[in-house]
Amino acid sequence: MGCKINTSNPPILLKFSTTKPTQRIRAIAFSSYSPNQPDSISSTTLPKPDVYTVNFKTLGGCKLGISRYPDFEYNAHGGTGTGTGTKTKDGDLNTISVSFDLKTLYIPPLTSGTTTFLGLPLPPFLKIDIVPELFQGTIDQDSGKVDLEFMARFLFSVGTIYRAPSLLVKTVLTSEESTGTIRSGRGERLDEEGKCRLVGVATVDPINDVFMNTFLGLPTECLAKLSAVISFSSS
Repeated sequence: MGCKINTSNPPILLKFSTTKPTQRIRAIAFSSYSPNQPDSISSTTLPKPDVYTVNFKTLGGCKLGISRYPDFEYNAHGGTGTGTGTKTKDGDLNTISVSFDLKTLYIPPLTSGTTTFLGLPLPPFLKIDIVPELFQGTIDQDSGKVDLEFMARFLFSVGTIYRAPSLLVKTVLTSEESTGTIRSGRGERLDEEGKCRLVGVATVDPINDVFMNTFLGLPTECLAKLSAVISFSSS
């Protein structure tokens, strides 16, 4: 009888000891990942996303100036663009590196309907198309500081009669101050509604067109003052 008791107890103890730890491990795993326990994360700040969709819209009240001529009053309302924003790798989690898709980027042309010079609209057949070739840079979500590299070709035409070679303009559109030799401007940082004013001074080189070179005094500087709205959404 004593021999049977000694041989039956060990299997019972062994089975009990192996089952209980397994159940305990499963319970811990469940409680750590269950979405039904908000109390466990209520005091935790969720991290900001790593990738954003960035929307860009141009507004009215813009200006464009070239050489020493007075500025053109330019209504750029209706311009749009979409890009991708990612956190920079320099350790500043609040600075977003932005690159806009040129296929989605549209900036309204300068026409008699969008632009005035010295209070008068541009002549009916005069048109200046803006064709972006680069739009990228950084945006600080905390301070609202914006620095965007901008490169575009400006195409002057008068109906079907005259079309000048494109003028290449390359600058940094910034919410800070942009200063050249004869032109300068100061922007405004992003506010709570995402509105900002970006400025940029660029040097315009001569082109293969004697009339445009003489009329604009190329090489010279141009100044852009662009009012816009920039917004972010999680991708």
